[in-house]
Amino acid sequence: MTTTYILTLSCPDRTGIVHAVSGFLLERGGNIEEAAQYNDHDTGLFFMRVQFACAASAADSLNAQWAAFAQTFDMNWELHATSQPMRTVILVSKEGHCLNDLLFRWKSGLLPLDIRAIVSNHREFYQLAASYNVPFHHIPVTAASKAQAEDKQFEIIQSEGADLVVLARYMQILSNDLCRKLAGRAINIHHSFLPSFKGAKPYYQAHDRGVKLIGATAHYVTADLDEGPIIEQDVARVDHSKTVEDLTAIGRDTESQVLARAVKWHSEHRVLINGHKTVIFK
Repeated sequence: MTTTYILTLSCPDRTGIVHAVSGFLLERGGNIEEAAQYNDHDTGLFFMRVQFACAASAADSLNAQWAAFAQTFDMNWELHATSQPMRTVILVSKEGHCLNDLLFRWKSGLLPLDIRAIVSNHREFYQLAASYNVPFHHIPVTAASKAQAEDKQFEIIQSEGADLVVLARYMQILSNDLCRKLAGRAINIHHSFLPSFKGAKPYYQAHDRGVKLIGATAHYVTADLDEGPIIEQDVARVDHSKTVEDLTAIGRDTESQVLARAVKWHSEHRVLINGHKTVIFK
């Protein structure tokens, strides 16, 4: 019986890393099924993702042995069994297109997730959550209750053991403290009109200006609002014939697709953070 793992790592670049990693796995009977690497010449860092299979009997000591090996290369690394879907909590407000898309893809077997809970500052989607048998938590947020609300949100995230938090059009700005707690494991989605068309009704503003492109950006959440490392972006062309409703519908479709790709890549451990950027092994 074999177990399949995904190993991701980053470290200062030097000769022999690929040889050393493959040799380590070979010595333990590991069979490499997929491998990708990237050398960032600007930063001098090396990134790698390896999917491999090994005998279940060898898997027990693999983590400890790899930890000792990785120290010699000053590696940041993670090792995950592919049999364990990523525990996920989704935050949402009143727009449900991204939430609905993620839930459908998950139940269709297209995303390796274990969606543990849906948290919202509104009640709109409790029936949708129930239809997928996912616990729904309504936590209202006001200026006065924001800190307490975030404490409750984080308590749910921790109690569910979530490795991923998805802001599926969650329209509240997270505090710096919560951003730090969720660093590297929270993904947000927003339209591409920022910073030009801020505030309410961005598609009305865009229509008024006659935009020709509608897009979306998925990125990791940081304390710098909407400036975290970008995971995925896409655009759709539009023209003068499109109404505000058309633009909104196209924008929602684009947001849903971009977020789904970002979540999929993250949950497959294909995204490595590289400072303010990301390395993605598709």
